[in-house]
Amino acid sequence: MEVMFLIGRILMAFLVLGSAYGHLTQTAAMAGYAEAKGLKNGALMVQISGVALAVGGLSILLGIFGDAGALGLAILFVVLAVVMHAFWKETDPQAKQMEMVNFNKDIALAGGALAMYVLFYSVDGFGYFTITGALFN
Repeated sequence: MEVMFLIGRILMAFLVLGSAYGHLTQTAAMAGYAEAKGLKNGALMVQISGVALAVGGLSILLGIFGDAGALGLAILFVVLAVVMHAFWKETDPQAKQMEMVNFNKDIALAGGALAMYVLFYSVDGFGYFTITGALFN
């Protein structure tokens, strides 16, 4: 089980850290999208979310307070789904479909992060290729 948990962490971290990299290296392009969704200071919001993704991704990958990192990612993904991918506001069918896909992706990632939180919390991390135990346990 320990190896499967590690593989799951690596796979989740791959996606999360890749997204963090995009947020931090393509801030200008993403800022325009964020501002089109009604956010003020789009560049700053993109950078903040990029740092949050990086911290959460490294936390679950390395097992440094993985429960806190996973819970933080779950919250972030729900917020991003609602704020950035509000498909119910779209009138164009194609745009609505794309936003729904991204909304569902973020909600699914939140679910995966919550499952990871429970695993980090319940086993306290030790023996599961982690650097620290759980923060909240």
